[in-house]
Amino acid sequence: MIKLVHKAQKGNDKAFLKLFQQYEEDVYRMAYVYVKNESDALDVVQEVAYRSFKNIDTLKHPEYFKTWLIRIAITCSIDLIRKNKKVVHLKPEYNETIGLEDEDIPLSITLQELLEQLNEHERSIVMLKFYEGYSFKEIADMVNMPLGSVKSVLYRALVKLRKECKEADFYE
Repeated sequence: MIKLVHKAQKGNDKAFLKLFQQYEEDVYRMAYVYVKNESDALDVVQEVAYRSFKNIDTLKHPEYFKTWLIRIAITCSIDLIRKNKKVVHLKPEYNETIGLEDEDIPLSITLQELLEQLNEHERSIVMLKFYEGYSFKEIADMVNMPLGSVKSVLYRALVKLRKECKEADFYE
């Protein structure tokens, strides 16, 4: 893998493509957790491919190629979310019906709904730790935070998740 990174850094397109394809599914999964739909997640994967190809020469440690890609994926996902928050998708004719329906509250809560309760930093750290299996040190490097802060954010996020589970009678 390190040889492929070096070849890609020297401008070998095929080496980069081979590298990126190894981790494309990981990038997609991470993006999907943030953007919550297939179309946007695919857009993020495309943007990650573009940014990583354009900036591969800035990668100082080839052994951290996957970590570097995941970091770009998180950044691209957050950028897309922020961009989409500025867009109003509501059609005026639906204004009258909002809030009129008496909906049933689901008895179970999904992992995705739980993760939505967390802010972007908390969600990133929880996903990197438990979903991707990175160590605290690796996560600290990826999110540019001190090691102690990463641990604090993770434990604070876990407390929030436990609280949400208890409120939903999902956890004892």
